[in-house]
Amino acid sequence: MGLYIKDNFFNAGETEVRNEAGEHIGSVDLKSAWGSSLDVYNQDGQKVCSGKFRFFSNKWEVMNADEAVLGVLRMRISFFSKKYEYDAGERGTYEIVSPVFSKEYEILDEGGTKMASFRRVSGWFQSGAYHLENHSPALGDWELAAVVMGVHAIQKRKNNSAASST
Repeated sequence: MGLYIKDNFFNAGETEVRNEAGEHIGSVDLKSAWGSSLDVYNQDGQKVCSGKFRFFSNKWEVMNADEAVLGVLRMRISFFSKKYEYDAGERGTYEIVSPVFSKEYEILDEGGTKMASFRRVSGWFQSGAYHLENHSPALGDWELAAVVMGVHAIQKRKNNSAASST
């Protein structure tokens, strides 16, 4: 199933998650414009996942509804591509890669098999929206929604720190 996950322009408030038919199937609560944390809710309004930066760290933690850590996302150093690593514990470590100027990302398992993909889309999704396609038996749609928003948060944090250092 494909999901459309939308960010808000001011990085705060609730935003929709839609399926490919455009139907509302959940939401993301971007808790604060000043901090980077979020909760993901299903169609019934139940919290299913959350994500946040670790204290004084650039690592993004993804947790389930009970606040147990599902995995940790971090940026990898790369000169000719954008690379991230999602460590999902016993379920494996996944590499998230994108060519340097591309808006498309692939999520690969340890063997290099494509498990999911997401891309930045435009149109009515102006403030930053992503289309997620999940093919992984180990990673759920809601968990990957938090991972996608984590990639977005890491990029924003990196861009903000680069802008403030000049």
